[in-house]
Amino acid sequence: MTKTVLVTGASSGIGAGIVRAFTAEGHHVHALARRADRLTTLAHETGCTVHGLDVTDAAALEESMGAIAPDVLVLNAGRGAGFVGLANTDRADLVATIQTNVIALLDMVRLAIPGMTERGHGHIVTMGSVAGLYSSVSSIYGASKSAVTMIGQNLRLELRGTGIRVTDIRPGRVASEFYDAAMPTEEMARTMKDSGIRELQPADIARAVLYAVNAPRHVNVSAIELQPTEQSYGGTQFDPIQPG
Repeated sequence: MTKTVLVTGASSGIGAGIVRAFTAEGHHVHALARRADRLTTLAHETGCTVHGLDVTDAAALEESMGAIAPDVLVLNAGRGAGFVGLANTDRADLVATIQTNVIALLDMVRLAIPGMTERGHGHIVTMGSVAGLYSSVSSIYGASKSAVTMIGQNLRLELRGTGIRVTDIRPGRVASEFYDAAMPTEEMARTMKDSGIRELQPADIARAVLYAVNAPRHVNVSAIELQPTEQSYGGTQFDPIQPG
């Protein structure tokens, strides 16, 4: 069955990978992002319909959502800040991160729910992060992704009986442009990206999204946490005590 799919943050990385995966399956995909030139290239490649706008533009978002009426809403748009510590982070970056990662996400879900409820089905896919589950080096980014995870869990309760499914995808390190945008200098971005491990690829995340969306309608895949084999989270490690 062909679905209408809306993917935010679609101009590169994970978002573009998800657009490619859904169009390859023959779905009608709407790709939304700020960088119109990147979207145009993606449209030529995949045949997706593009929308060049910022998810924090509430008025433009409402107009676009009303025209699209998505069966599947993939909320991938996000930004990072605070990797230099909260005290060294500009308030503007703090506000922009929360507006993008949390408020815009809530706006889009709020706009999508009535149509999905009327049709008796729908799927909301949020892009969380292991940073929302485990301690990381940014309290701002971690807090925003913790909010994403809790929004999904609460939506599962709010939407019971509507036929709407909710999935939270929680990736670890992914090879993308994330740190290029999140870090204040190119040198810091290079340092953060030099993980020394084989990172996840956007296509890996896209396959996880497809798995959840393509599950039988009576099955809700509530969350998928995936990370590179060489990466792990949680717990505490201590250096061994050396004898006197």
